[in-house]
Amino acid sequence: MKRVILVTGTPCVGKTTTAKQLATKLNADYINLTEYAKTNNLTLGEDKKRQTTIINEKAMQKKLTQTINASNNANIIIDGHYATAVTPPDHVTRIFVLRRNPKELKKLMQKNNYPEAKLNENLAAEILDTCLVEALQTHEGKVCELDITGKTVEKTVTEILAVVNGKQKCCSGIVDWLGMLEKENITDDYLKI
Repeated sequence: MKRVILVTGTPCVGKTTTAKQLATKLNADYINLTEYAKTNNLTLGEDKKRQTTIINEKAMQKKLTQTINASNNANIIIDGHYATAVTPPDHVTRIFVLRRNPKELKKLMQKNNYPEAKLNENLAAEILDTCLVEALQTHEGKVCELDITGKTVEKTVTEILAVVNGKQKCCSGIVDWLGMLEKENITDDYLKI
């Protein structure tokens, strides 16, 4: 049986570097959904206002099913913030939702020159648990939330492998960025929607 592991989270949280290293450790097939969409012509155009590519989710789900079924590899790692929306639920073994403290995330996005509107949209998504909620809605019982704030990619991959290999419990509901920001009275500095 194939093990299909999704690595998801808001932009700039560390999905791609984590997923690539995880794929290397597991000798897995690696699929970056952004590249996969472009390579397989699964886009519907560009949302200029939000500065993002519009994905044909139905077509991508069908193509991913074909790719997963055709793979000879026992392990497949799928990387993308919308991975839970496009990966067929019956193929998914485990989902890792990477979480990063909004203070650290904001600095990373600024360092990567995110436009202010995109930065605010992604910070709001992190603070309001958007990726976690989406994962739990379609894949309950398979979702592991990891706070990777201040952790190296190696440490994050080690934690993922511990869960995958049954040495560590998978859990969700461990992060409350909104509560943290409210407690520090800085919510308005980070949540601008």
